[in-house]
Amino acid sequence: MYESAEKLTEALAGENYVIDHDFAVVVHLATHLERPLLLEGPAGVGKTELAKSLAQASGRRLIRLQCYEGLDDSRALYEWDYGKQLMHVQMLRDRIGELLSGTTTMAEASAKLQAEDTGLYSEHFLSVRPLLETVLSEDPVVLLVDEVDRTEESMEALLLEILAEQQVTVPEVGTFSARRAPWVVLTSNDTRELSPALKRRCLHFHVDFPDVARETEIVSRRAPEVATDVVGDVVELARRLRDMPLRKAPSISEVIDAARAAAVLDQGAGEQVRKYLLAALLKYSSDMDMALRRLDGPPVEEPEVEIADDSGWVNRSSRPLNTTSAAFRGRGGGSASTSAGRGGRGTGRR
Repeated sequence: MYESAEKLTEALAGENYVIDHDFAVVVHLATHLERPLLLEGPAGVGKTELAKSLAQASGRRLIRLQCYEGLDDSRALYEWDYGKQLMHVQMLRDRIGELLSGTTTMAEASAKLQAEDTGLYSEHFLSVRPLLETVLSEDPVVLLVDEVDRTEESMEALLLEILAEQQVTVPEVGTFSARRAPWVVLTSNDTRELSPALKRRCLHFHVDFPDVARETEIVSRRAPEVATDVVGDVVELARRLRDMPLRKAPSISEVIDAARAAAVLDQGAGEQVRKYLLAALLKYSSDMDMALRRLDGPPVEEPEVEIADDSGWVNRSSRPLNTTSAAFRGRGGGSASTSAGRGGRGTGRR
């Protein structure tokens, strides 16, 4: 456990993970209070990398549960090893015959068999999955529940027990309490709203893309072979791309790849090699076409977007630049309302 947020920052810097002060304070509180930490924000801003770097810096083992649609308890908690149970039954077959040899009726044999403990449902026959593995671990661990927003809300309910009580209940066996308190990090890319029950059990921080200076430091640490001026040019290119309404904004890891590509080409990051760097930064042809038009051509004015208010539809503002998508809400039989997002900033790479 780290004595202060500053000590935590130094430890993560040793793993080439750059974190700002506000983010470091929240991570420090999560480790000190042994509370789960929920990190939300766009993909590629360093949420997953935080858990990996935290495990490396603290000497804890990393256990990762990668979430996906259709994930269930047999892949997250545990399942019974039916093959091992079948072998156990075959070994007991002769003993069962001896045990029931003195019985004369089916009911008597059934009652005698039920009174015996065959040991089929015991810890020995459990195939542990990440959540139960975390609880049973003798060594301190960091549990990473990655992209929890990809699962159904019913899966979130399975997480509540380990998040709140640091334990897992197996109905046939009993409750297993954590032998060493784990550090739990959950990540979400904001593809859906998480349940209040899950959020209530966690400390929360919204991680956004870093500013230019901090991202330059991150890329320089991760790609020390790249010249400083080239790193600055690539970071500036990524910043300009993120100001466009792309399907997918460049992640920090993709900026690092682009910087390394620029070093391989050995021609800087100017207009001559820009289109090759975009191959590392952009992954959709529509984004590529838009970037080439806007980077090489004259400035493009954003079309006006109609926004509703209480008096009717009016042309109020232009489409925001720093988004990858925009959601529009019409009036549903009365007034219309809008809501603002939350702020926060953290750094690293995903």
